[in-house]
Amino acid sequence: MNKLKARLKAGKACVNAWLAIPSGFSAEVMAQCGWDSVTVDMQHGVQDYLSMVQCFQAMNAHPVTPMVRVPWNEPGIIGKVLDGGAWGVICPMVNTPQEAKALANACLYPPAGKRSNGPIRAAMYGEASTYQTIANDQVLVMPMIETQEAIDNIDAILDVPGISGIYIGPSDLGFSLGWKPMLEREEPEIFPIYEKLVKATGKRGQFAGIHNATGAYAARMIAMGFRFVTIFNDSGLMARAARAEIAVARKTAGEIAT
Repeated sequence: MNKLKARLKAGKACVNAWLAIPSGFSAEVMAQCGWDSVTVDMQHGVQDYLSMVQCFQAMNAHPVTPMVRVPWNEPGIIGKVLDGGAWGVICPMVNTPQEAKALANACLYPPAGKRSNGPIRAAMYGEASTYQTIANDQVLVMPMIETQEAIDNIDAILDVPGISGIYIGPSDLGFSLGWKPMLEREEPEIFPIYEKLVKATGKRGQFAGIHNATGAYAARMIAMGFRFVTIFNDSGLMARAARAEIAVARKTAGEIAT
């Protein structure tokens, strides 16, 4: 069963990891850190399909839900990541209800969708003959909201059968609005947009997710009503921690270390 989906249905806030590094060992380390879910980024990370499978294999011993951000809204890769063991699909640049329907069709088996049968790894999570009976209920289908067009169409997007919730990409959303691309936005105009999206999901029993750079900003978003929050990515967290420790060493050691 999809523990992340159960937690979201209960209204709990879920903290998600983001894997850009194509390494099973890196994924294994991240999976032990207390996340509710771990998402392999196949859009802007340097992951491919085989590294995704390796990451899933490495995480399998730990209580995290494996997710994927696919490169694009294309049924071939969506079907493959689900067959490979993903319990959720985050899909970039979904701007219309038609695009949301295409995403749902690719994620769900008939009659709800058009996903092709062949869960080569996913079937190992249970009896091979029963995966198909639970998949439609357990897989999370999450379009990304990243443009003004998507904001304008949010009600129609959320009304598409099979959509579980939405995921906001603040960098592309800000870019589309004429702002600098960045994660933790502070423009006064952005918060009414976030409130609109949270309200639209909440009244339908769905959830809103968002990408953040820090745990502190993620906590602010949870307080605003977001229930799925990502904190940066593995490579970014590694670099941030390294810089911080180097700075401490140089500052503490003084002039000889600078």
